[in-house]
Amino acid sequence: MTSHVVGYPRMGPKRELKFALESMWDGKTQASDLEQVAKDLRASIWKQMAEAGVSMIPSNTFSYYDQVLDTTAMVGAVPARYEWTGGEIGHDVYFSMARGNKTKPAMEMTKWFDTNYHYIVPELSSETKFVYSSRKAVSEYKEAKALGVETVPVLVGPVTYLLLSKGDKSAPKGFDTLSLLDAILPVYKEVIGELKEAGASWIQLDEPKLVMDLEAAQYEAFKKAYAVLGEVSGVKLLVETYFTDLPAEAYKTLCELPIAGFGVDLVRGSKTLSLIKEQGLPAGKTLFAGVVDGRNIWANDLAASVAVVEELQGKLGKENVVVSTSCSLLHSAVDLKNETKLDAELKSWMAFAAQKLHEVVAIAKAVDGQKDEEFFSANAAAQESRKSSPRVHNKAVKEAAAALAGSEHRRATVVSTRLEEQQKYLNLPILPTTTIGSFPQTPELRRVRREVKSKKISEEDYDKAIKAEIDSVVKLQEELDIDVLVHGEPERNDMVEYFGEQLDGFCFSANGWVQSYGSRCVKPPIIFGDVSRPKAMTVYWSKYAQSVTKRPMKGMLTGPVTILNWSFVRNDQPRSETCYQISLAIKDEVEDLEAAKITVIQIDEAALREGLPLRKSEHADYLHWAVHGFRITTCGVKDTTQIHTHMCYSNFNDIIHSIIDMDADVITIENSRSDEKLLSVFREGVHYGAGIGPGVYDIHSPRIPPQEEMADRARKMLAVLESKVLWINPDCGLKTRKYGEVVPALTNMVNAAKQLRAELAK
Repeated sequence: MTSHVVGYPRMGPKRELKFALESMWDGKTQASDLEQVAKDLRASIWKQMAEAGVSMIPSNTFSYYDQVLDTTAMVGAVPARYEWTGGEIGHDVYFSMARGNKTKPAMEMTKWFDTNYHYIVPELSSETKFVYSSRKAVSEYKEAKALGVETVPVLVGPVTYLLLSKGDKSAPKGFDTLSLLDAILPVYKEVIGELKEAGASWIQLDEPKLVMDLEAAQYEAFKKAYAVLGEVSGVKLLVETYFTDLPAEAYKTLCELPIAGFGVDLVRGSKTLSLIKEQGLPAGKTLFAGVVDGRNIWANDLAASVAVVEELQGKLGKENVVVSTSCSLLHSAVDLKNETKLDAELKSWMAFAAQKLHEVVAIAKAVDGQKDEEFFSANAAAQESRKSSPRVHNKAVKEAAAALAGSEHRRATVVSTRLEEQQKYLNLPILPTTTIGSFPQTPELRRVRREVKSKKISEEDYDKAIKAEIDSVVKLQEELDIDVLVHGEPERNDMVEYFGEQLDGFCFSANGWVQSYGSRCVKPPIIFGDVSRPKAMTVYWSKYAQSVTKRPMKGMLTGPVTILNWSFVRNDQPRSETCYQISLAIKDEVEDLEAAKITVIQIDEAALREGLPLRKSEHADYLHWAVHGFRITTCGVKDTTQIHTHMCYSNFNDIIHSIIDMDADVITIENSRSDEKLLSVFREGVHYGAGIGPGVYDIHSPRIPPQEEMADRARKMLAVLESKVLWINPDCGLKTRKYGEVVPALTNMVNAAKQLRAELAK
């Protein structure tokens, strides 16, 4: 039986691509050095899949930054500000689009569907001229072929690409990017033609937009697109969908398209299985059954997957079903064999991307009558061990979470009253300035954290080093005249991992890195059991930071929904139950911070929007328990304690009422990189009575915005928000930046706030 993998992690088992990218960006190495690292990684990945026995191996899933940006390069949709003059797009233009440069801002970045991966949003208009400008897909197919590996080239499908795009600044409001379908299809047709000529027999086009709630015109766009692309004879087209159930109309559309096959997610899209069994499959089409989870790290229940595949074969015919992953393995950690921190029992419950290759192949072989009895027996034992392990279940935690039912967990007074009480205590100026939390993580800081973990330095020396860094960060903020300070988070490796390390029910990998965007990787905690807080997690450092300044010092926490959405979550109970357990742990921490006289507490919910289900019919249920989970953390504090939250890099306009229902006193939110899209919701009449700080500059670019640019952003905010609620702050934390960028940018930000205060006073 044929086996297939939708895609594979590109960073490398030891983050080789990350380090090569950052070395080139820092000017320490040349582009040729980066290209060699990339070439070696691709060869290694293809060889690994071939040796595992995967029948259909993907190519062109490697990227220097992002697959959507690769598609923008392929079709030549470079925004005019980058001054591209044509020809094959090189590193300079490519990375300027991704990261900006000294004079030009980067393109917008946002979340890829409901994952923590970020893509670069294409900017299009009626003037966009598509031209074939990057032959990456063809060159990588040829590269694999030269190594003796036949692959399936993967492209982001044309309809999904257009639907993920936005109108550029010249485009009229409401510009329909699908109006460019006729213009973009010739480029796709040319690429498919070149791949066919190079020898490709299958080409995969990822069209995950098909799982969304679409209008009739959008379904027609899919039919039109594949009617055109299907004109290229001699090559089979595979349309891949993933992340949730297919709507009935989408399944019907896929069945009607002139394609050889399509893929479905049968892990997060369990209802799709019923749809397939009811409607069947047209003659001549192949179903790529995504039964191995590409979004999590838990070992597959092999026996259950074999049963599903055999059932599909019985309904559709043996030759018409391929075993596949539910989506790209990009969203999973790379290889469990590199793990030194996880014990044998925990590892037996898990499968990272490399192990999932073997699961796909083992399922395919078992269905063909070549079952690996030893492999299946070990898998069954691990499944049973996990279900019954006392490490997983804590009766007291379950009872505490169950007791939450029946209460809204709201604070006693309304936000306007609380803000008045807080201002009496805090005495902040109009347009108060703050930052989001983290300050640059220097090599010295990372060294100190490494050495205390490896016992090379004592806890006492570590304590002195972290306090010295806090002293430095506080002094800098005071010199810059920032109003509400942060301690800079020098003790933290990651905003989720730091908390997970101190909570029961979590475990951690040594090398379970997952790409978030560009070279940025995260190592998600693994929630394997019931969650509780044994002791205070942040109070010591927050108390110290407040002791060295008279200005308000924010206590910095990560919220329960973000901890949930940025972890690999147990799949044996509803996500809402796990969220409520985390909420109770964070509630305890909030109340301990308040008792320690920390009067401003920020609870970041950067990933609230990210967890929103892809189908509108499921939004209300998710938002109910997610917002409730946040309110649980804050319901016990005094009116004089100011609760902040922070969100970034998602489209928040459609959930603004849920954000209001979180009942935070102040929200800081990404705004500048997304071209102030957030402000449109206030222009349309939504009243936001709490404090709000839409970011005035993008911290994911090395560019330092001038004072007047930030002041102008704030003026636009003042056109739709009252000055008494507006805060001035960056888009996000400063962890990934260098002090040479941070100091001048924050100087300009504070001066912009002072300039506006003077203007308002007049």
